[in-house]
Amino acid sequence: MNGHLYIIRHGITDWNKIHKLQGSTDIPLSEEGIEMAKKACEDCRDIHFDICFCSPLTRSKQTASYVLEGRDIPIVYDDRLREMNFGIFEGTTDYQTDPSVRVNVFFKEPEKYTFPVENGENINDLMKRTGEFLEDKIYPLLEEGKDILISGHGAMNSSIICHVRHLPLRDFWKAGIENCKLIKLI
Repeated sequence: MNGHLYIIRHGITDWNKIHKLQGSTDIPLSEEGIEMAKKACEDCRDIHFDICFCSPLTRSKQTASYVLEGRDIPIVYDDRLREMNFGIFEGTTDYQTDPSVRVNVFFKEPEKYTFPVENGENINDLMKRTGEFLEDKIYPLLEEGKDILISGHGAMNSSIICHVRHLPLRDFWKAGIENCKLIKLI
């Protein structure tokens, strides 16, 4: 592959600050998140991108828009880049500590998060859709030598990393996806 692949997680939201599980809930950037994205714009100014693929959720759209501000780079939205859907547990603040909030296993032992949650996805669902996205959109463009940015989310970006780096699911969170930190994958 001749091209380069970068990912960035959206800037901070008000829900991030209070450790509220966002998932596919459409929460915009906070003022701090906007400032983070503007700083990321400066940090990325000298990096070449041919195209940006982006989650359709507002926080990722805003991040991509700020990061690429003043540059003529197309932003393409793809539903497969949405954050993982945590169903009935979205909006909870005790999701990592309360054993009755069944999504907590995802944050401790992601490889065991294979059961369905009401109105949500499991890790296999997420891995399937992001894998299909990579095969369908990203790998062909990399072969053409294109430089690509993906603007996304913590879990969704982690799934992309697992695919690209061929990591086992137990290492799902190993990359440590920080808000507005650019990561070069290829």
